[in-house]
Amino acid sequence: MLTIALAQMRCAVGDITRNAQRMAEWAIKARDTYGAHLIAFPELALTGYPPEDLLLRTDFVGAARRSLQDLIQAVPGIDMLIGLPWAEEGALYNACAWVSHQKVVAVYRKQVLPNYGVFDERRYFTPGHTPLVRGIQGMQVGVTICEDLWEPEPMRAAVTAGARIVVNINASPYHKDKDALRLAVARTRIAEGGAALVYVNMVGGQDELVFDGNSFALEGNGEPPIQAAAFQEDLAVATFQDTGHLESGIRHKGPQGPGALYEALKLGLRDYVLRNGFEKMILGLSGGIDSALTLALCGDAVPEIPLQAVMMPSPYTHAISIEDAQTQARTQGVDFSIVPIDDVYESFAQTLKGLWTGPGHAVAAENLQARIRGTLLMAIANAHQGLVIVTSNKSEIAVGYTTLYGDMAGGYAPLKDVFKTDVYALARYRNSLSPVIPARVLKRPPTAELRFDQKDTDSLPAYDLLDPILAAHIEQDLGREELILNGFNADLVEQVLRLVRLAEHKRRQAPIGTRVTMRGFGRDWRYPVSSAYNAPSK
Repeated sequence: MLTIALAQMRCAVGDITRNAQRMAEWAIKARDTYGAHLIAFPELALTGYPPEDLLLRTDFVGAARRSLQDLIQAVPGIDMLIGLPWAEEGALYNACAWVSHQKVVAVYRKQVLPNYGVFDERRYFTPGHTPLVRGIQGMQVGVTICEDLWEPEPMRAAVTAGARIVVNINASPYHKDKDALRLAVARTRIAEGGAALVYVNMVGGQDELVFDGNSFALEGNGEPPIQAAAFQEDLAVATFQDTGHLESGIRHKGPQGPGALYEALKLGLRDYVLRNGFEKMILGLSGGIDSALTLALCGDAVPEIPLQAVMMPSPYTHAISIEDAQTQARTQGVDFSIVPIDDVYESFAQTLKGLWTGPGHAVAAENLQARIRGTLLMAIANAHQGLVIVTSNKSEIAVGYTTLYGDMAGGYAPLKDVFKTDVYALARYRNSLSPVIPARVLKRPPTAELRFDQKDTDSLPAYDLLDPILAAHIEQDLGREELILNGFNADLVEQVLRLVRLAEHKRRQAPIGTRVTMRGFGRDWRYPVSSAYNAPSK
């Protein structure tokens, strides 16, 4: 019999010593509580993932190797699979060290290095070419790392070398429906080679990325008989009989749909705030849907950190916006302040005098209100070692319906990768748990309230028309002709693509935010700001 522990843990980038200490704690628990013979940790667990250009520093890579030795000495009596960068003969590998009897007995080097989307592994690593299979408890166990699973050859090579079980260690970022996609790939690999699969994933937030866990063990085409929790640390245990059969164990069924998305956003925001040492969160609460959802997220994600909501009305702010903001802040128990901006606006206008009476004056007047609000929020944050939470969503950021140095000012944007239609779905989901967002906020037509009776639809298509075009263009790279062939209105496509192109300079200056789709405005969106390319109209 072979018992493998799946250490689904947070691994903070750069906190190498603490990562190693926590790995020792997990290994001792797996050994003493569950009698595990082998424990598998996530990809690059010692350094955290992704370390990015820290990998270019020899002192960083050396610190990981030294911590590996400390970890080995701290935990006798259990084999360990430890992810770390491995320098050897002038090359650097994304590696997994197999530790047995307090020695590194073998090293596996990742073979398939992803270089798309959020991944830049070819910038740092050299690919490996050799499978690793070792015997433990009378069974042959192979090792692969993350992207190796998405191509047939690495697991096939391990099976050819005798593996009956393959352990795949991962730092696999979340996006919507990622768990179902992973399982489909796992079933394909198992069907190709016949070996059982133990899949160990990281959990937690790292800047714009969030890792959802959902580790599992699987030997056939059905549902995993063992699955770790989603969006939280967990120690799952997979036991294989001498026949190689995987025993059933604890299987957590994670949240789906808006529930999974909400948990991902919470986790990404929480780890960003706590890992960067902020002592307070500040946001502008406008009475609209985006800030309402963002306030709920902040309260749920980091309840131990003080949260300050600030309403900054202008002459264009409706009384019901103030009422709804007050109601939500009171319901959540959040500090709430009202800071009118009328006098500040008039002071700016008088100072500028004729300098801003050009053809763009009307837009400049709207943007000035947003920039005053951004300045006030940043001042409050500076005074309290706090973080301004930006409330802009993906639809607005895509088409530039947001003010640079205004409502884009701040340090983190939880909704940056959430389309407006999903904002409403998330708000309804959150209210299904407990009603914190006033019902009227979900029913009112969205408005920036920067001029009298303004509606978002004065400037944009309705979001149920806009968002599908944006999703197809951003996440599938469909251009004008392809979008039209897919049934979208030609004039609408022209309008939307023009707005997306013109807003690139804003996106380059936007704060980071949690990536929850297959393509967010961050590491995996790299369009030029200055570009003459635009598909011609017929």
